[in-house]
Amino acid sequence: MRDNGSMAGAIIRDPEIMHGTPVFRGTRVPLQTLFDYLEAGEPLEDFLQGFPTVSRQLAIQALEEAKHLLLARV
Repeated sequence: MRDNGSMAGAIIRDPEIMHGTPVFRGTRVPLQTLFDYLEAGEPLEDFLQGFPTVSRQLAIQALEEAKHLLLARV
């Protein structure tokens, strides 16, 4: 789910992890969970407190990747 060969993607999809649901690299936390928090008006800090396996850097990187993927489709 990334195209930058110099760094590992923040978002992975593996059929062996959560049945292929996109998750944060190195975790079993679905990316959708972050979107749900943000959509509900919750701050990023609340998400990070609730899911300590996701670092701030990883969450920001995932949002950047998602933005890139979305804008590429427009």
